[in-house]
Amino acid sequence: MSRAGRVALLAGGVGAARLLRGLAALVRPTDLTVVVNTADDDVFHGLHVSPDVDTILYTLAGLSDPGRGWGIRDDSFRAIEALARYRGDTWFRLGDRDLATHLFRTEELRAGRLLSEVTADQARALGVKVRVLPMSDGRVRTIIETAQGRLSFQEYLVRERAKPVVKSIRYEGIRTAEPAPGVLAAIEQADIVVIAPSNPFVSIAPILGLTGVRAAVRRTSAPVVAVSPLIGGRPVKGPADRMMRALGMKPSPLPLAELYKDLLDGLVIDRADRSHVPALEGRGLRVTTTNTLMNTPVRSTAVAREVLSLADAARTPLAS
Repeated sequence: MSRAGRVALLAGGVGAARLLRGLAALVRPTDLTVVVNTADDDVFHGLHVSPDVDTILYTLAGLSDPGRGWGIRDDSFRAIEALARYRGDTWFRLGDRDLATHLFRTEELRAGRLLSEVTADQARALGVKVRVLPMSDGRVRTIIETAQGRLSFQEYLVRERAKPVVKSIRYEGIRTAEPAPGVLAAIEQADIVVIAPSNPFVSIAPILGLTGVRAAVRRTSAPVVAVSPLIGGRPVKGPADRMMRALGMKPSPLPLAELYKDLLDGLVIDRADRSHVPALEGRGLRVTTTNTLMNTPVRSTAVAREVLSLADAARTPLAS
């Protein structure tokens, strides 16, 4: 195990889960905290679904489906297929074993428990030692304003397959929602803060938008390192590049550095984007280039090692 100390990872989606897989191989579980986006939570078939929380928990428990990037490996879909006989509106598919998670969560939340409490119970039941914190116990929802109208994030991503042109993105409830217990402390007490290779608009922005979170990341004396979700200007999965273009940005690590400009000490980018290194370094960032495609556990660990090495280097001020 690495002597990195306490690591706080801001996370959402498949890219985050793959990096986490590597960090978990290098950092002691008791030293690793994951703050997970919940702004894409929604209710389907009467059940509260927390896609990013579940992806993180399933990954840490060794249950995740590596092909789909969501759900449980080798799950079946008989219940959702049977439900389709009664209603055709089953575009958001839930696996049979995955249903148990949502049934448990929904029942506990209806009984008055907090999402952070329920998530902790899930982690214990799955044997997950890493601390997994939903970003908030309050309701925050990512809303995508498109040329076709207002869509929830899951409607945009799953039902519409991210095809509508994005006009703007907003986060309903962000002004009143508070960080979940432990979130600010995890950032303030971390020896390294890592921003995962997640979509900056719909996975990381909601976390940073909660009261006090961005200020805590900005204020920390710990090095803050991000991993770019782009390889040659394109994400491995998801619509980050399309969102960048729609919002007037050229897909590259440069807009990412701008979005996180008051936070970062270092940035890990793919070798395919190495032409941007001079411009990134000109912004005062330490930059590491590597193969960031984490399609195997070995690659995940290799990228995580680069993250920890960059964070260690960032403890020494850059020469003027």
